[in-house]
Amino acid sequence: MKQVMNRSDFFQQWSSLHGNAKITGVVRAWLAISYKTCRILLKLRLTPNSLTLLSLIFAALYLNYIATDWAIAFLVLSLMADGIDGTLAIISHRITRFGAALDSIVDRVVEALWVIGLYQLGAPLIWVLIAWVASFTQEYLRARAGGLGVHEIGVVTISERPIRASMIFIVLVGRSFDIQIAESISIIWAAIQVISAFAVLRFLRPLLRQSQR
Repeated sequence: MKQVMNRSDFFQQWSSLHGNAKITGVVRAWLAISYKTCRILLKLRLTPNSLTLLSLIFAALYLNYIATDWAIAFLVLSLMADGIDGTLAIISHRITRFGAALDSIVDRVVEALWVIGLYQLGAPLIWVLIAWVASFTQEYLRARAGGLGVHEIGVVTISERPIRASMIFIVLVGRSFDIQIAESISIIWAAIQVISAFAVLRFLRPLLRQSQR
């Protein structure tokens, strides 16, 4: 078994896998926390793929308990498991094509469960569908670009996965205080998600044209 990667090498590897992105500020702080967390998880013999599947399980529990405050905890756990499975794969030298494919598929299923929960919380179906289709399009564009050889990290939009989860988190917390904001939040999410999808398309369009030459 290979030795666990140290933090400096982890930062370098993460940057390389994300188009040589700079690791500063919030990104550096998050990666440092993620690294320390995954060192603990390795001692528990958890694998990157098990974390990916845990994200799906927590998302299913979130939906099952959507009528209770337990949904808040399961939503947070789902996002956390999804956010550190990549880190665990890097530091444990377990980056595989299967793992990448599994992560991508599970991410889309998890987000579908998230938006179903939002609909059950009272958000109008039309806004929920617009938000979900736009978020799916944003991630599909990135995945498709990667398949065509474009490996830059791309533009960081105003509606990345943590923001999407935060939208639902706000609705759940509001519900706990008898504040019904599902409709308002779904409209805001749909709007910024459409903007984000177009931002990714605008960023990738010239790169994709170059890759075809």
